[in-house]
Amino acid sequence: MPSDSPVIDITSHDTYVVGIPREVFADLRANNPVAWTEESDGGRGFWSLTKYEDVLFASRHTELFSSRLGIRLEDMDEEETEARRTMMEMDSPEHTRLRRIVARPFTPRAVVEYEEAVRDLAKEVLANLNGKTEFDFVKDIARELPMRMLGRLLGLPDEDLDWLVSKGDALIGNSDPDFTDYVVDQTDTSEYRLLPFRSPVAIELFEYAQLALEERRVTPTNDVLTALLAPTKDGDTLDDPTLKNFFALMVAAGNDTTRYTMTAGAQVFIDHPEIFAALPDMDEAQVKLLVDEVLRWATTTMHFRRTVVEDTELRGQKLKKGDKVVLWYISANFDEEQFPDAEKFIPDRSPNDHVAFGLHSAHLCLGAHLARLELRVMFEEMAKAWTKIEANGPSERFRSNFISGTKKLPVKVSWR
Repeated sequence: MPSDSPVIDITSHDTYVVGIPREVFADLRANNPVAWTEESDGGRGFWSLTKYEDVLFASRHTELFSSRLGIRLEDMDEEETEARRTMMEMDSPEHTRLRRIVARPFTPRAVVEYEEAVRDLAKEVLANLNGKTEFDFVKDIARELPMRMLGRLLGLPDEDLDWLVSKGDALIGNSDPDFTDYVVDQTDTSEYRLLPFRSPVAIELFEYAQLALEERRVTPTNDVLTALLAPTKDGDTLDDPTLKNFFALMVAAGNDTTRYTMTAGAQVFIDHPEIFAALPDMDEAQVKLLVDEVLRWATTTMHFRRTVVEDTELRGQKLKKGDKVVLWYISANFDEEQFPDAEKFIPDRSPNDHVAFGLHSAHLCLGAHLARLELRVMFEEMAKAWTKIEANGPSERFRSNFISGTKKLPVKVSWR
């Protein structure tokens, strides 16, 4: 196989602490769009897909590019793969069956009913600042709204939410020492290899989920966990390991991705004060366009991995059965052939068929509609509350080659 590794290591968690290496991805798109990439941690290497068209092709052709052996760069043996499987590591028909069961509370029709609750929570989050003009946007705003909405959906007590989200942070933040003591590339995590993200906090989340599920079996309530216990029209149900894995996934991915996207939106408002100034006069359709551009711009989930099912060829490169293939959404969303002026933030960009959320694929993020709602409502409420948002010190980025995000964003705001 050819070896065309970029000068900057796109597999290193440390690379993304200083920002997205956009020039590397631009060079790959232009000169080597299906590039063999070595892994700095001794992994067996993978094919990098960086063009929008190719990412879309691999997303849609699951008969050639499978999710079943993992969606992250990490190689897992058969025992690890089975123990840690969620719906993200499934292909149809298994994926379709599970998605049909768990998707009910997250459909567009269901999410429309959440707007009043989301708006009330957004107003509450802002009110809790008590007129403070200087604070950390991530801690006081972006972390708070998704966390509280998650609690509402799952029917969990408010006093448990901070603990739960900190455990979710430790899972998805398994490469950042600010979030976990078990950093995957700095600590021996082999003892936890059968747990999600090779993290012992998964045990605590599983135990919490088990108790919550047992309570709802005795006393059903009007929340997502109770809904997940209910059989479908065909009598299909989920077993407890699947339910607990799904619970851990919701606590981790359901909070962090929205948090970091919301923070990216705040950074846009800081960098482009004219956009924030225009927000109060935007109608709902205009704010929805703005949200989609934030989603493209942020591309919080930078990649997913697939495994080649059978020998195939893409742009002249021969991909062999068993090869890892990485779909770089962070590159596809800046493909100049798909997005004119891709490096420019255009609040009313249309069309905007970005691949954030894994759009245009069977693995469309389950919480995509809810995340869009939370982002739109929070941006609207921020614009009602503040006339200006400015940087108030250096920001800090998340250490991860998987999730792109700012974990600290000191801001100064002017209240209306």
